[in-house]
Amino acid sequence: MALFGKGKGGGLMNVIRCDEEQYLVWKWRPLGQDVNSTSRENSIRYGSSLRVKDGEVAVFVYKQKDGTVQDFIEGPYDDTIKTANFPVLASIVGMAFGGESPFQAEVYFINLQGTNQIKFGIPYFDVTDPNNDYLPVPVAVRGTMTFKLEDYRNFIKLNRLINFDLEAFKNQIKDTMIRKIKGIVTNVPHDLQMPLVRIETKVDEISDLVEQRLGGRMDEFGVTLKHIDLSAIELDKESPNYAELKAQTANIISGTRIKQSEINLKNMEDMQRLNTQNMEETLRIQREEAQRAQKLQTETNFIGAHAVNQQTEVLKTGMSGLGNMTQMGGGAGGGMNPAGMMAGMAMGGALGQQMGGMMNQMGQNMQMGMQQPPAMPQSLYYVNINNQQAGPFNLQQLAQMVQSGQVTAQSYVWKQGMPQWEIAGNVAELQSLFAPAMPPMPSMPGGNTPPPMPGGGNTPPSIP
Repeated sequence: MALFGKGKGGGLMNVIRCDEEQYLVWKWRPLGQDVNSTSRENSIRYGSSLRVKDGEVAVFVYKQKDGTVQDFIEGPYDDTIKTANFPVLASIVGMAFGGESPFQAEVYFINLQGTNQIKFGIPYFDVTDPNNDYLPVPVAVRGTMTFKLEDYRNFIKLNRLINFDLEAFKNQIKDTMIRKIKGIVTNVPHDLQMPLVRIETKVDEISDLVEQRLGGRMDEFGVTLKHIDLSAIELDKESPNYAELKAQTANIISGTRIKQSEINLKNMEDMQRLNTQNMEETLRIQREEAQRAQKLQTETNFIGAHAVNQQTEVLKTGMSGLGNMTQMGGGAGGGMNPAGMMAGMAMGGALGQQMGGMMNQMGQNMQMGMQQPPAMPQSLYYVNINNQQAGPFNLQQLAQMVQSGQVTAQSYVWKQGMPQWEIAGNVAELQSLFAPAMPPMPSMPGGNTPPPMPGGGNTPPSIP
């Protein structure tokens, strides 16, 4: 520390500052004064210079009859001591000497910027597995905790500043935190349902858990916990309980894996069965829809013939009734029957008119049929799906099956007139169903020959 010049009252003026590099709390003393050598070490004159760096605070402690009071000067600050900047000092010190008389104060510098680390090691302590409380295994823990002083007012209330020893302070924190860390690690296997033999591989997860649970546990010391890093968790592998517990855990894990595999296999079989049932139901519905469509088409084509047949039957019945009427000359006396003749003429006229209308309608139908081209017959294809014959399906149904993925360009198809099964992508009539157009596909190897078609003469030759 350097000495400034002399004050008007003849006393020496000081430069009050801290030049320490590593510290948490440091007490300032005038140059040349030993610790507790004289009360003059607390004597400070007005006009002395005070320098406080950024990230630290200077605390002026004044001893009064009713206790101690403090002035706090936060950095950065570089100026002479003036009562305007020291509200407590202005209230307890008179100005009888024009601000040049000395006053009594202890000055401490507190580091708010630096962080402090405490390395710790916890010797072996017993931890049990969640599946076996009767085989405790010794566990050791090593790591580092980092803290910082932020609330200096609270820190001063909880700790003595005079003769503050940082190492002793760290030891107090370490003893308390080790006890709490030990309790957390002891319960980790049960809390996380973690096999004890795997605790060494879960250092990061356990470190995060410890930091989370101890986040505010340094408040009792007036400092803030910044980070806890567990560097290692070690099991005592020489312990007889370790070998037995490891064997038991291996059996449990193996049994669990086998059971899970069985569950997965059963789920897969159930899914395959459901898929098969869904496919069969889909094919059944498609077959029924195709049959209904064919039946409706047949009924539409022959509905005219049905109508003609019904009208013919009506005419036959009328003609038969006309022939059975009483003869015009009939009667018991062989005379003429005018009423019967009139009825016959009326009946004949009605039947002739109906017959003429029917023939006219038939002629119109025939003329329309001659004017309109005959409907093109629809192609009906059979499809090989999963080595099973399905169909027949028309082109519209095949287009729907292509969209649903049931039929692809590689599927084998056959219709009446084809010499053999052919890949759908090679059939010109079907190529428009696949976009973009598929290149010609190679023929199916002999081992993949689709099943033969039923129907006697319609059965295609087998594929080589």
